[in-house]
Amino acid sequence: MTAVTRSSTEPPSTRSPRSGARVGARVRAGKIVANLSTAALYEAAVREGEGLIAAEGPLVVSTGTHTGRSPKDKFIVREPSSEANVWWGDVNHPISEEHYDRLRARLTAHLAERRLYSQDLFIGAHPKHRRSLRVYTETAWASIFARNLFRRPSAEDLRAFAPSFTIIDVPSFEADPATEGTRTGTAILVHLQRMEVIIVGTMYAGEIKKSAFTVMNYLLPDEGVLPMHSSVNVGQEGDPAVFFGLSGTGKTTLSADPLRSLIGDDEHGWGSDYVFNFEGGCYAKTIRLSPMYEPDIFATTRRFGTILENVDIDPVTRELDLDSERFTENTRGAYPLHFIGNADPTGVAGTPRNVVFLTADAFGVLPPISRLTREQAAYHFISGYTAKLAGTEIGVKEPSATFSAGFGAPFLPRHPGVYAHLLMDRLEQYDVPVWLVNTGWTGGPYGTGHRMNIVHTRNMVRAALNGELRKVPTVTDPVFGLAVPTAVADVPTELLLPRDSWSDVGAYDAAAKRIAHMFHENFEAYAAGVSKAVRQAGPVDFRDAGEVKVSAPGEG
Repeated sequence: MTAVTRSSTEPPSTRSPRSGARVGARVRAGKIVANLSTAALYEAAVREGEGLIAAEGPLVVSTGTHTGRSPKDKFIVREPSSEANVWWGDVNHPISEEHYDRLRARLTAHLAERRLYSQDLFIGAHPKHRRSLRVYTETAWASIFARNLFRRPSAEDLRAFAPSFTIIDVPSFEADPATEGTRTGTAILVHLQRMEVIIVGTMYAGEIKKSAFTVMNYLLPDEGVLPMHSSVNVGQEGDPAVFFGLSGTGKTTLSADPLRSLIGDDEHGWGSDYVFNFEGGCYAKTIRLSPMYEPDIFATTRRFGTILENVDIDPVTRELDLDSERFTENTRGAYPLHFIGNADPTGVAGTPRNVVFLTADAFGVLPPISRLTREQAAYHFISGYTAKLAGTEIGVKEPSATFSAGFGAPFLPRHPGVYAHLLMDRLEQYDVPVWLVNTGWTGGPYGTGHRMNIVHTRNMVRAALNGELRKVPTVTDPVFGLAVPTAVADVPTELLLPRDSWSDVGAYDAAAKRIAHMFHENFEAYAAGVSKAVRQAGPVDFRDAGEVKVSAPGEG
């Protein structure tokens, strides 16, 4: 693309053709350089000392003290047009328009003598739901990140480009909590009426990606689309599969299957009879990537154009050490989708034939695979149980149990019930089976047991997607009520029933009861908004059942 240097003041605000909201508010800076190519941005990044080019081509950068997201520093502006639709609380923290305007004015002054890079991009592969996005970044490498993660317009698209919303990313600027209503100097501010996001005080590029996802999660339910924190791939029979899951549960790894075409690894929408990728790239964890078990993703760490965040590199030989966690466990690679050889360039597929909920159970009590009833699917979608893995968020040092509604609560501006109802409608309409897959621990909890073998997990998932497991007898887990298959090809039978994999069954029983109790405590916040059948689809409530003895699973 041809680089364009804009004047210090951007064009006046425009109106979004979809929402009518004021968008494209003026951005002033000393110099704005627009739509540089990846090669030109590499040159700028190296010239400015932003990173090192590794031996085989990727650009390796450091995000400083912020090596993960800062969810407590993310705010949504409380304003009349969106206030009634936002799910306010622990996830969506409010900030006033007065505080937002004060911070923005000070940011504008900060940028008066500085250079910004901008990229004009799209989010959403389906033309009916696509948004145009302008991303301003202070660093050249973050501009490459945006080019990699979002969808690139054609030259013809650029000639008539008008942004539906804008992201302004300025790590060198810090908010003032005393006068601007923030918690710290780091702030991610989302203004849903102006369709503008401001990110300051953090270099972690994941904030750019996830703030755009938050905006799409707000907009698309009004268009009858379920936005999903998920990966999607398609088999040779034209059978799309959706994988829901939080970071670290295996969305990227399991969707990059050489036997299936990749639609995308993280953010999708499910419309009336289609699914579509929001993004044009992937943001994969790279810690301990294996060329044997994850060959496609591993290969991206050897490509020109990939951005590697916080990966250890020898400054002399420029060789990478993907096993090192010297800077963080949350090392990341950002690369365009076409770096994965079997990626579908359209980003669109038909109606899903299977839905998979991924969880990384740090306590080692959930089965490695089980089939859910409709009511159980609703219960587990709203619960969103997994473990936060080290490094994904600041302060997380080791896996800990967590519940995240919709398998992505930090990115859901509306009440989880909005998304759950959309999912249930789709599952009922198309009779889609739902599988719960535990990619976490077996044989004991974290520190005692071991992580599920990726080969075994792949075999189980493939058996579910190709229909093999529908013919296999199941047993009912006595605590969680899940239908567990009694056999899966090339998977040790003792792994299928977690209690059988523990050397101390008494310890397993205690752990299972503890997790069941946690499920019920978490679900209390949502119980009033769901049916009795969904409320009863969770694990045994030992508070009401008394001391129930956990015994071998029964036939299902």
